Amino acid sequence: MTTHKDSILDQFTRQAVPFSTATAIKDEAALRLIVEFSGAGPDDTVLDVACGGGLVVCAFAKTVRHATGIDLTPAMLEQARKNQAAQGLTNITWKQGDVLPLPFPDASFSIVTSRFAFHHFLDPLAVLKEMKRVAKPGGKVMVVDSAPAPDRADASSRAENLRDPSQVRAMRVDEHKSLYAKAGLPEPRLTWYRLESEMEALIARSFPNPGDDDKIRALFRASLADDALGIQTRLVDSKIHYRSPVAVMVANRRPHTRRRPG
Repeated sequence: MTTHKDSILDQFTRQAVPFSTATAIKDEAALRLIVEFSGAGPDDTVLDVACGGGLVVCAFAKTVRHATGIDLTPAMLEQARKNQAAQGLTNITWKQGDVLPLPFPDASFSIVTSRFAFHHFLDPLAVLKEMKRVAKPGGKVMVVDSAPAPDRADASSRAENLRDPSQVRAMRVDEHKSLYAKAGLPEPRLTWYRLESEMEALIARSFPNPGDDDKIRALFRASLADDALGIQTRLVDSKIHYRSPVAVMVANRRPHTRRRPG
């Protein structure tokens, strides 16, 4: 029987190059927003969970003392090393491994991030708790992920599950906030950006099951009438373009407090 981990490895081994090199994923403005919203500085140490092609790690490495990326898929880490080399960055460590548990001691990093990964996790709360564990007291825990509008979430997930069978479900912002609360973190600060691309480019960097690519096209075409997918589908020169909402959330792990004697 194929496990969820098998599905992840299958999808992201094939997606490693097209995902890591996609214009929408490499968007410098989005990467800059993530680093700036985290408040990162030259003394910080960063861990990016499920780092993929290492774009977020490299973006942080230009600002922080050291950045580390961990990912399950060796092909993704190969792309990450290529991205690092292309940018001439030396303050980076890559680690191949799973995220449950994270193979790092408690309180190892001042910023712990994850982008475009939470919708792939079977147990996102457990991952968030691990991110909190390896964050230093007062450090930051940051999740960046697709976050559909409440009345569009089911339709959006159906389309994404067709496109990428390894996806579990994109969560609404209120669900992310609930995870932060359950993990013992404060309510995260929130900002947004839009991931902009074109439908055929998206399908070209995806590996849906046979026949599902046409189902995706049908859903996108139908969404032109009423934005049923919540991604601002529109026609540009006879091609379907879209703008997916991406939530950027960050909260500080509470510092340890000393108990008063008595």
